[in-house]
Amino acid sequence: MPGNPFEAMLSTPAMQAVFDAPAIAQAMLDFEAALAQAEALEGVIPTAAAQLIAAACRVDSIDLETWVGESRRAGSLAIPLVKQLTRRVAERDEAAARWVHWGSTSQDVIDTAMVLATRRALALLDADLQRLAAALLALAEREGDAPMLARTLMQPASVISLGFKIAGWVAPLLRCRARLQRAAGEALRLQFGGAVGTLATLGDAGPAVARRVAALLGLPTSPDEPHHAWHTQRDSWVAFGCELAVLGGVCAKFARDLSLMAQAEVGEMNEPAAPGKGGSSAMPHKRNPVACLQALAAAVRTPQRAASLLGAMAQEHERGLGNWQAELAEWVGLWTGVHAALAALAEAAEGLQVDRQRMRANIDALQGLVFAEACTARLAAVIGRPRAQALLEQLSARVAAVGPPLQALLLEAIAQDSELAASLSAADIAPLFDPAVAAELAVARATPWLAALAHELPPRTSNPAS
Repeated sequence: MPGNPFEAMLSTPAMQAVFDAPAIAQAMLDFEAALAQAEALEGVIPTAAAQLIAAACRVDSIDLETWVGESRRAGSLAIPLVKQLTRRVAERDEAAARWVHWGSTSQDVIDTAMVLATRRALALLDADLQRLAAALLALAEREGDAPMLARTLMQPASVISLGFKIAGWVAPLLRCRARLQRAAGEALRLQFGGAVGTLATLGDAGPAVARRVAALLGLPTSPDEPHHAWHTQRDSWVAFGCELAVLGGVCAKFARDLSLMAQAEVGEMNEPAAPGKGGSSAMPHKRNPVACLQALAAAVRTPQRAASLLGAMAQEHERGLGNWQAELAEWVGLWTGVHAALAALAEAAEGLQVDRQRMRANIDALQGLVFAEACTARLAAVIGRPRAQALLEQLSARVAAVGPPLQALLLEAIAQDSELAASLSAADIAPLFDPAVAAELAVARATPWLAALAHELPPRTSNPAS
C-alpha cells in the first residue's frame, strides 16, 4: 500500500505492483542476468561466471530499503543495485563478481527494466480496455435501439439511438488500442549502449551480445538491423506515452457523458449500485458516479504528465541531466492514472443501468421541439427551405414561450396554408414526431458500425500481467 492515500484512491493495486520497488528491482536483475548469459554465449565472459551472476539475480537477495535510500544519494537506481548484486556474487566467487554489469551502463539497466515493466503494464491496460469495449458493445446489443436525446452545446438537439451513442464511445477506444500496439512495437525495445552508446567495452561482439540480450528478454530483435542505443533519443518512447495520454482523454470523454446522463435531473443511465459505493457522508440519498470521478480525476493530470514527457526530450548530449529522471517518474504516474480510469469504467460498464422511460420522458418533455429539423425538411419539399425554416422558427418560439406542443401548432399552421394543406395531412406529420421513427436512421447507422467494432475486438487474454 503506497504512503499517499490520495494516489491510492486514483490507482489500481495491479498497476502499482507493476512499477513498485520489488518489480522494478527484479526487472533490472533480469537485464543483468540476460546480459551475463548473452556475453557468455558470445565468449565475452566465462560461462561459470555468467551462471553465478544469473543465479544471484533474485530480488529476494536485495535489501530494497537500502537500495532505494542509496539511490537518492547516487542519483541512480542502478548503481546501488549493481553494488549489491556484485557483493552477492562475490560471496560465491570473487573472480566471477568482476564480470557483473560488464560492458553496460546504468541507463541500460534502468531503461530496459522500464521496458519490461511497461510491457506488463500494457497487458494489464489492454485487458481492461477490451473489457470496457466488450461491456459497452454488450449493452448496445441489449439496449441499442432505445431512442434518446442527442445534445449539442449542452442543449437538446435531436433524437438518436443509444446504440449510436455507444458506438461513438467504443470506436475511439479501439482506435487507441491499435495505435498503442503500433507504438509499443517501436518503443518496447532493448536499451543497451554502454557508457556513451557505442558498446565500446564489448568491441566487435557488441551487436551480437545486444541481439542475444534482447532475445533472452523476449524483446524485438532483427539480425538485419544494426543495434542502436536510444539513451537520449526518446522519440519512440515519448510517442508511446503520448498515445497513452490520448487514451486517457478518450476515457474522460466517456466518463463525462456518463456522469451527465447520470444526473438526477436527466436520469438516463447510472453506474451500478453496490454497498459502500458512491454514497455521501451527509446525504443518504446520494448516488455518486465514482467510476466517472476516477476517470475524470486521472484525465485532469494526464495532459501535464504527457507534457512532462515532451519537455524532457531535450536531453543533453549522450546522457540526460535531470530530464531523463523526471521522465521516469512521470511515466509511472501516467500509466497508473490511465489504467485506474480504464479499470473503473470497465467495472462500471459491466453493470450500467439504462432507463428507457426516462430517455423517452426527456424527449417528450421538450414538446416536440427536437423534431423541428425533421419537420423543416418535410415542409421544404413543398414550400422551399427558406419558408419552411422561418415557419418552424416561429412555431418553436411559440412552443418555448407558451407551451403548446409543436405538433399541434404545426398542424394548425398547415391547415391555415392552402399550399401546405393540399400536400400534407396529419398522417404525414405524425411520423415526424415519433421518437422510434426519428431514431431509425441512427439505428441504421449504428448497426453495421457496432458489428464492425465487435469484429475488431480480439479475444481477451487470461493472464494479462504475465
